Amino acid sequence: MSLAAGAPPPLRPVSLPELRLLAAPRHWEVNQPIAGLESLTPVRGLLTAHHHSGVLEVEGEVETIVTLRCDRCLNLFNQALRAEAHELLELAAAGVGSGPGGTLPHPSRPLDPTELTPSGDDLDDRLDPEGDFDPERWLFEQLSLRLPLVSRCGAECPGPATWSSEEGSGDSRWAALRKLKES
Repeated sequence: MSLAAGAPPPLRPVSLPELRLLAAPRHWEVNQPIAGLESLTPVRGLLTAHHHSGVLEVEGEVETIVTLRCDRCLNLFNQALRAEAHELLELAAAGVGSGPGGTLPHPSRPLDPTELTPSGDDLDDRLDPEGDFDPERWLFEQLSLRLPLVSRCGAECPGPATWSSEEGSGDSRWAALRKLKES
């Protein structure tokens, strides 16, 4: 599989110690399918990861189109899927937390590493500081969280094809129950 001219390289896991050594945040331009997420179009957008000693700040904005099955009429339909996310991931070995009493700035304000004293309760997840950050997996999780719990094709959904109270209509598998009801 070759990349189209000018297409960004595919997302690959990046070492957290490598991210720690960067003076600036790491930016990815995303334009690829995401493993485990069936979509009609590649996932497109931007992703940024910034290492702040004990915290990895990850921010992304991506979109794609997925095909869903309507829970009411069972027809397939396409839906745009968009994710904007900002997440703080604690960097601590398993079983080691930063403890209570830490503070984090409000997510809408940029992080200042000098005021960062995280509390395990404030952070969204925990990563091994010597491990990797997988941007593709992070995007998969963010997009999956935005899939609707109930899929509806729209306000004009006709409902089930055999929705009727007329005698003899409906699914023939109910015939035995209808006979039992008559007796």
